[in-house]
Amino acid sequence: MKRQEIVAFIKSERLIAIVRTKEQEKVPEIIEALVQGGIRVIEITSNTPGFLNEISKARERYATSKILIGAGTVTNKVIAEQTIKSGAQFLVTPNVNQKVLAIANQYDIPVAMGALTPTEICTAVDFGADIVKLFPAGNLGVKYFKSVKSPLDDVCIFAVGGIDFSNIEEWIAAGVSGFGLGSALTKAKYGEEVECVKINTERFVKIKKEAKWIH
Repeated sequence: MKRQEIVAFIKSERLIAIVRTKEQEKVPEIIEALVQGGIRVIEITSNTPGFLNEISKARERYATSKILIGAGTVTNKVIAEQTIKSGAQFLVTPNVNQKVLAIANQYDIPVAMGALTPTEICTAVDFGADIVKLFPAGNLGVKYFKSVKSPLDDVCIFAVGGIDFSNIEEWIAAGVSGFGLGSALTKAKYGEEVECVKINTERFVKIKKEAKWIH
């Protein structure tokens, strides 16, 4: 898929599932549970042990499926280049970093760039970010998002951090374009971890289909 096709796919899916774990051996089973639950866009964070190897393995495993595998917590250009060479189809950052975008542009890879303030959001857009990741969104809440979104209503904003099933519909109603969800999907609450991930992802997919999205 070309860059613009990847961006369009992520925007249509409205979710980037975040895989972050201290146990590398759990990565493949978490990803498989996400996929079985209906998730199609997945990031593996750079603070997950063996993340480069796991990105490569996931790309190979889902090469014939319409599943996007990207890299998260891409804080600098070194990580950006490493993950792209390992097969990452998109990058997600927690911060605004022009050098990350420069590397991504070199390889024609899209970036969801982390930003919080109006200045950071506009800077990310000016640098060429394909999606703005409002982070940490939950700490400031929906009211803050609505205040920021009002003058920047043409920016595609995904909310990340502090979003779960108790507030996700409120964010949708406020006009968010999508989400990055980690522990809301992967935290075990119903017994076995893999089954729990599948249950959580199916729950989100149901919410996504039934929601009245503004953007």
